[in-house]
Amino acid sequence: MPSKTEKPEDWLDDYGDMLYCYALLRVRSEATAEDLVQETLLAGFQGFEKFSGKSSVRTWLMGILKHKIIDFFRKNRHEQTLLKESDLGEDLLAHQFDQRGHWSIELLEWKTPDQHLSNKQFQQIFQQCLSRLPQRMLDLFMLRTIDGVSSEDCCDILGFDSNNQLWVTLSRTRMRLRQCLEIKWFSNS
Repeated sequence: MPSKTEKPEDWLDDYGDMLYCYALLRVRSEATAEDLVQETLLAGFQGFEKFSGKSSVRTWLMGILKHKIIDFFRKNRHEQTLLKESDLGEDLLAHQFDQRGHWSIELLEWKTPDQHLSNKQFQQIFQQCLSRLPQRMLDLFMLRTIDGVSSEDCCDILGFDSNNQLWVTLSRTRMRLRQCLEIKWFSNS
């Protein structure tokens, strides 16, 4: 059963900022993020009696929000514009390989990237790099890499025709993030 100390009327104060930041990072619209948080809190309030208490209220509300975001993507996928070749990073890939398919640029050795994740400055740079991605690339990266949504579900949610199209786009997204991080973070550290 839910803890007696957990009061739904305190959720906005206790979890609102965290939920909002999470939603904003995924949808990149303040109004949409606010709506998703409101829908999450309402769904939590309506379903609180069914909450088993096997996780924290914070974790439970985050799970509700993740489902609300996925529903938002599904509902709005027909409105998303298809990526242009320039958005996919064709130009980025073309200049990084020679005619034999070998790297033509010097790759930085990242050594232990996990150490950078706890660094607040790195997190700010990473957020900047994410914010420069086209919306569909960001949506795919967040769903597949951060949230662990299956490839098949990502295809369904985001409207990819095939797993191949999804994996090519995901690879190009990671390439863009790597290049951004190399320029903005690793070359300065």
